[in-house]
Amino acid sequence: MEKVRILEIKQSVFANNDRQAELLRRELKERGLFLLNLMSSPGSGKTTTLTRLIEALAGELAIGVMEADIDSDVDARTIAKTGVKTIQLHTGGMCHLDAAMTRQGLEGLDPGALDLVVLENVGNLVCPAEFDTGAVKSMAILSVPEGHDKPLKYPLMFQVVDAVVINKVDVMPYFDFDLEKCTEYIRLRNPKAEIFPISAKTGQGVEALAQWLKNQVKTWKET
Repeated sequence: MEKVRILEIKQSVFANNDRQAELLRRELKERGLFLLNLMSSPGSGKTTTLTRLIEALAGELAIGVMEADIDSDVDARTIAKTGVKTIQLHTGGMCHLDAAMTRQGLEGLDPGALDLVVLENVGNLVCPAEFDTGAVKSMAILSVPEGHDKPLKYPLMFQVVDAVVINKVDVMPYFDFDLEKCTEYIRLRNPKAEIFPISAKTGQGVEALAQWLKNQVKTWKET
C-alpha cells in the first residue's frame, strides 16, 4: 500500500495568524487605538450589551464598531442608530474572524481619531476563540439562559478572554442558573478573568463594565 502524504496545516495556519495578530497589535499601539474582541454564542445579548456600553461611554470615548456576521446587516443597523461609526463585515460562511480579516475591517472602518473599536465577532463559542484577531483585549458574554456550566463545555473561550460578562441576570429567578457555580467554573478556566454580572436590558451592572473598559483604554494609551 502506498504511503499517503499528510500535511499538518493547522499549526502553520495558526502560527501565521499569530504573527499577523502581533503585528496588528503593535500598529494599534502606535496609533493609540484600542481594539476589543467581543465574543459569545448567538442570542446572548452582544448587540444589546454593546449598545448599553456605547451609551455609558458617550462623551468619554470616541467609539467605532465592526459587526461580523456570516450574512445580514441587522446588528450593524442597530448599532448605527447609536451614532457611532459602524461597518458590517461578512465572513463568507466562516464562523470566525482572524487577524487578516480584522485588518481589512479596520481599513474599511477608517478609525481615524477613534479611541476604541469593538469587533463584535461571529456568534459562536468555538471557532472565534481559536483565532487571535489582533485585539488588545477579548471579552466573552455568557447569558443566564445558556446555563452556568458553559465554561466547562467550552473551555478555550473562557481561557483566552480577559473579561466575562454574565448577562441577563434579571431573569435568573426563572432559570436553573447558579451564579456562584458559574463564577467558580470561570475561575477554574481563567483565574485572572474579570467577571461582570449584568442585565443589558435593565442596565444593571453596566456602569462597572463601562468603567473597566474605560480604564483599559486609558492604560493602553498611556503605557
